[in-house]
Amino acid sequence: MNNKNFLYGTIIFVSLIFLASVAFLASGLKGFRSQTKKNVSVTGMAERNFESDLMVWSASFSVQAYDLSDAYSELTKQREAVATFLKSKNVPADAISYSSVNISREDERVEDDRHVYYRFKGYSLRQSVTITSKDINATEAVSRQISELITQGIEIQSESPRYYYTKLNDLKIQMLKDASEDARNRAKVIAEGGASSLGKLQRSSMGVFQIVGQNSDEDYSWGGSFNTSSKLKTATITVTSTFSLD
Repeated sequence: MNNKNFLYGTIIFVSLIFLASVAFLASGLKGFRSQTKKNVSVTGMAERNFESDLMVWSASFSVQAYDLSDAYSELTKQREAVATFLKSKNVPADAISYSSVNISREDERVEDDRHVYYRFKGYSLRQSVTITSKDINATEAVSRQISELITQGIEIQSESPRYYYTKLNDLKIQMLKDASEDARNRAKVIAEGGASSLGKLQRSSMGVFQIVGQNSDEDYSWGGSFNTSSKLKTATITVTSTFSLD
């Protein structure tokens, strides 16, 4: 009987200790939760329309001849004709550059009753000319008029112009500032809606920076887009910021 009473007493004693420990732990967790800082994370965005201030345009011309020296001689004549044309359009010499000459050997497929083989046809030489200029309107006009060289027997192929903005870094810095301010304003609205006040900035990171053509249907990319086909562009940037709530 004494042993049984001792066992009951031990069980009661251990139970009381366990309950006391649970109560102490719960109290501690409550205090811990009350001391935990509350934060709010928001994403701010800035958007800016701008016009390109630099245009890069290229065109290529080519010749074919059985003899390599004859082909090179003809290509030289074509390059001189292109240079004369650009000079007549008042394109500055320092805005013009020529690529190295690309040489390829051309073969033609021959088939007879017994077998198929390839026979040397001649050489194909190609060279490109590129204009890099801030005078976009004049360069656009030249790109449209380059086909006039076809009447001189020059086989010239014009590429699509590429448009750039030389002050992009300055624009990006200003947009980062605007996006950060937008993030703070959004966080402030959330804090006021929750009957809190906005505290200090805890951390912040830049998101995707993208450039697309104005009024275009270009898809936004997680990796960022960089449009070069449109003269008029739209840049967007995001900033994700975390603030404490007081």
